[in-house]
Amino acid sequence: MTTSLTATDRAHLARCVDLAREALEDGDEPFGSLLVGADGTELFADRNRVSGGDATQHPEFAIARWAAMHLSPQERARATVYTSGEHCPMCAAAHAWVGLGRIVYASSSAQLSSWLAQWGLPAGPVAPLPIQTIAPGIEVAGPDDELSAQVRALQARARGIDSAQSR
Repeated sequence: MTTSLTATDRAHLARCVDLAREALEDGDEPFGSLLVGADGTELFADRNRVSGGDATQHPEFAIARWAAMHLSPQERARATVYTSGEHCPMCAAAHAWVGLGRIVYASSSAQLSSWLAQWGLPAGPVAPLPIQTIAPGIEVAGPDDELSAQVRALQARARGIDSAQSR
């Protein structure tokens, strides 16, 4: 099921974009994510950490691991994961396996794939499947036009694409 974004969703997504920017500035790919409890409290935040050579160090995967260790199944089901980019298949599966709730993303996997193609760059090593193909029971919302434009700019910078080319 796909739902609409709220003002609260956009505020959390803006924080995810800031985390993605932080990741890029630290030499990682620009992705950032938050886990927010049912009461609106930020429970866990992380950013991409793949520059060390472990391509599984995605923030969404870290969230799934943290939630499995620190939250009850009921708390996990009521929590929301916010992320700058739609979960890859690995992260969507981890999300479903630990029983996390709604996923809200600023930019979609389809958008990232389109941007890479426009820039003449190869696709990633994993098929860019939508979350609901991997985990059909999870409620999702996204993308957001304004925030996905910011994510696009970060993805362009990460790949050495100048701003004129990235449009």
